[in-house]
Amino acid sequence: MKNNLLRKIPKMDNLLNDLPDHYKVRFDNIHVKKTIKKILNQFRIQIQSGQIETFENSDIMNQIVIELDKMIEFTFKRVINGTGIVLHTNLGRAVISDAIIEEVSPLMTHYNTLEYDVETGRRGIRYQHIEEKICAITGAEAALIVNNNAAAVMLVLNTLAQNKEVIVSRGELVEIGGSFRVPDVMKASNSKLVEVGTTNKTHLKDYASSIHEDTGLLMKVHTSNYKILGFTSSVDASELVELANHNKIPLYEDLGSGLIVDLSPYGFTDEPLVQDSIAKGIDILSFSGDKLFGGAQAGFIIGKKIYIDQIKKNQLLRAFRIDKFSLAVIDRTLNHYFSPSYAMQHIPTLKMLVISQQEIKDKVSEFIKTFENRLSHSNIIITGIETIAEVGGGALPLERLTSYGISIVHEKSLNTIQNNLRKFKVPIVSVIINDQLVLDFRTISEDEFDDLVSGLEYAVAGGHHA
Repeated sequence: MKNNLLRKIPKMDNLLNDLPDHYKVRFDNIHVKKTIKKILNQFRIQIQSGQIETFENSDIMNQIVIELDKMIEFTFKRVINGTGIVLHTNLGRAVISDAIIEEVSPLMTHYNTLEYDVETGRRGIRYQHIEEKICAITGAEAALIVNNNAAAVMLVLNTLAQNKEVIVSRGELVEIGGSFRVPDVMKASNSKLVEVGTTNKTHLKDYASSIHEDTGLLMKVHTSNYKILGFTSSVDASELVELANHNKIPLYEDLGSGLIVDLSPYGFTDEPLVQDSIAKGIDILSFSGDKLFGGAQAGFIIGKKIYIDQIKKNQLLRAFRIDKFSLAVIDRTLNHYFSPSYAMQHIPTLKMLVISQQEIKDKVSEFIKTFENRLSHSNIIITGIETIAEVGGGALPLERLTSYGISIVHEKSLNTIQNNLRKFKVPIVSVIINDQLVLDFRTISEDEFDDLVSGLEYAVAGGHHA
């Protein structure tokens, strides 16, 4: 029986001839033959083990086609974020507006002025595109932009404190996602960490008593992803400015998230403004481009020109330089910040942070009104529900945003529906809270409604299109 089945397996040439034409165009013979060989070997093994007792040639071709499709399937794809976490690190952090992508697209599909000065006809500098803007917005003397904030920290330390000591409060020795730790970055940058104070209390005298001839930098790190509460004290940046100036040592602050617009009218009071830190006289600041700033992944380094000029000469800068797409997005995002009210209206991250619960509730009501009948055909019951959203992205860790969403009820288990939602052509990320499958609409836009409904139908149909 097994031998008969093995003899029935078609030849390579026959399968090549029968392969649909569009696969012959999309793949060369090397990849096709390798795939066919792989599938044929799998069939032989399954026949010999008794797993396959009968088959048709079409069964083999179907497996070949599935394998070829997997090769060119995109795993990096758009996702519907139903978690309510605005700056979701795993889902790409800040969302870029359609308007900005439309403006940036021609720069990617054509040549551009990345490093070309149209005035002189000579080579330009990619950082010049944003330096004047960020300085005008923040009050800094000079600016530089690199591929992320980790690179910014590395560059500052390596340039200004190589083979020197950097004084940091023990309460500010942060670790962020991906095991990025301040002490480890210092070691990699060839600077030496000097810890002062205790985890919960650090005083100005702790910094002052640790300064000597080997001190290269005073460093302050904004604890953007955690808070130490209770019996605590820390040294304000303005006090450290005086100490640094008196000792002729530069003061560097890593702000992390990079907030440009004052969000205190909306109840966010725990995140320092970039402009305020510059106004206090801090020598160098760094922050991210894809967190509260609301742009692409990038790392800003801004501050006193004397220090920025030194950083620009560091040979590591070439390894950390920003790419043309991110630079174009940052450039256009900066344009929004010349008017804070305009930024609030047009930067998706800021809009999602400050939208009221009532506005989200209205969005949910419209969704239910539009799609309730359609979903009922799949026996899906949706109900509006109050939720708690988060800022995310290592920013404002104590903030909880009153939000609104839907809970989903169906005869299938919640875990099954949740897993199937993730497998939809546009993956839908949901949360299970108090035995309810929940989608928070703070992070779901109206233009995603059709895909959301189709995804729900797909999920309750057992991962098949209804």
